[in-house]
Amino acid sequence: MRVTIYTDGAARGNPGPGGYGAVMHYVDPAGNLHVKELTEGFRRTTNNRMELLGVIVALECLRRPCTIDLYSDSKYVVDAFNQHWVDGWLKRGWKNAKKEPVKNADLWKRLLEAKKNHQVTFHWVKGHAGHPENERCDELATGSADGGGPLLVDEGFERSTDALFG
Repeated sequence: MRVTIYTDGAARGNPGPGGYGAVMHYVDPAGNLHVKELTEGFRRTTNNRMELLGVIVALECLRRPCTIDLYSDSKYVVDAFNQHWVDGWLKRGWKNAKKEPVKNADLWKRLLEAKKNHQVTFHWVKGHAGHPENERCDELATGSADGGGPLLVDEGFERSTDALFG
């Protein structure tokens, strides 16, 4: 199965209320296009966490191994794979090149688990440049960040800030 996934994340205030959006396309053997949209909002998070979560949730909803073209306007996400940052983090025990803990390691680990059964090619697209699916993902992400539904707790983010601020 070949699937195309578009994702985006947003946070108001960074950190602040945030959301992700994902649009998935699959063309079945009869040539019919199937589209699935995913979005959720969180009460306090960061843009990078939402960029990651959009990718994670899309991959987690696939029920069998797929060949995936994944499009994101997040250099953070795309470069982590295309420039092999993740490989270095794994070799260094989740430390970056400066020997500091990798930010958002909880989500990076979840992403690696979500993508392990798939063949994923990451593509960067310029954000806010009129790409229809990227614009739709942005609408989903910002709409959820702005309270388009219930705002969830980003446990990984709020736990880390609780540890800092008590």
